[in-house]
Amino acid sequence: MAVKTIPENAPEHCPGPETEQAGKASACAGCPNQNVCATIPKGSDPDLPLINERLSSVKHKILILSGKGGVGKSTFTAQLAFALASEEDIQVGVTDIDISGPSIPRIMGLEGEQIHQTDSDDAVIWRGPKKNGLIKQFLKDVDWGELDFLLVDTPPGTSDEHLSITQYLKESGIDGAILITTPQEVALQDVRREIDFCRKVKIPVIGVVENMSGFICPNCKGESIIFAPTTGGAKAFAKDFNIPYLGSIPLDPRIGESCDNGVSFLDEFPDSPASKAYLNIITEIKNKLSNEKIGSLK
Repeated sequence: MAVKTIPENAPEHCPGPETEQAGKASACAGCPNQNVCATIPKGSDPDLPLINERLSSVKHKILILSGKGGVGKSTFTAQLAFALASEEDIQVGVTDIDISGPSIPRIMGLEGEQIHQTDSDDAVIWRGPKKNGLIKQFLKDVDWGELDFLLVDTPPGTSDEHLSITQYLKESGIDGAILITTPQEVALQDVRREIDFCRKVKIPVIGVVENMSGFICPNCKGESIIFAPTTGGAKAFAKDFNIPYLGSIPLDPRIGESCDNGVSFLDEFPDSPASKAYLNIITEIKNKLSNEKIGSLK
């Protein structure tokens, strides 16, 4: 049975974006997704078999999600990829479906090597169908080869891109999602919507990561709290929602420097408390993926 990928901000009687009534039913009136749903191809997508074939040799497909922008999601994706790929027997791929604001090319030192070439300072102003087409192209026209991990860096929130990637990967399977947040409540409240989205589209939650949990001075090693966890931070949040807490990563100004230079922070500064936190979290992720059950959909 096909999974209905209903967006979290849809009305109560949403028919589902893949149905013939999507964008046309009376329940769709006033929905912010109405125009997008009306343009999504209905019925069997002829490109899905090709996508499934391309990704058939990818062992684990993971979405990296955040409710709010600026919490370090792309940075985490890149450092996770660098760390996993540091093991000789592990092959890793990364795709960035944040069409309007891609960061992965710069963070991973790949600017100027894009197949889809745009000026890095130009704004990408596209409607849903064009975004969907490019995401599909990423999946079906790239020879991914044999990968242990394919990491999908997504835009903040739940938007066209999230619906598209869920639809295109539903047959080949998504292992789960990693949620990135910062400690303060204003960021956590948006992560609640991400969890709701995952539950509605049946994506397991691998766990939540608290980024920027404190500032560690590279010289004196003293810690300062920048974003106060007024409601208990990600650890309390994970407990309340019965999802795994993967760990916290402190701020280190050298992380930003590494991202700007397109190099692995973990390789450049292995003694940083942030590097050690990354490695602990990556170990947790590997352990979760080795288990049959990932996260909770209850």
